[in-house]
Amino acid sequence: MFDLPTDTKKQRKAATKFREFLLDEGFERSQFSVYARFVSGKEGFDTRVRRVERNLPPEGDVQILQFTDKQYENMIRFYDQGRQKSQKKHDQLALF
Repeated sequence: MFDLPTDTKKQRKAATKFREFLLDEGFERSQFSVYARFVSGKEGFDTRVRRVERNLPPEGDVQILQFTDKQYENMIRFYDQGRQKSQKKHDQLALF
């Protein structure tokens, strides 16, 4: 998940480039500044972290969270005032 400045044209361009990078890397947009990608194991997670680190925009706040498949499976989600069914089980989730 991230909070990137978008006050100037240069900042907006950097934010757009970062979002496009995440999509190209197989991340899915969960919310405007929250992207998720399932990875397999610690090595896969570490690889993704390094790739994100190499593509960070020059300004802003980027945070990476790691969830196990069980933690993700137990997440409760509400959409349009209704409870949604749990997501199908995956190996691991990384949020950016």
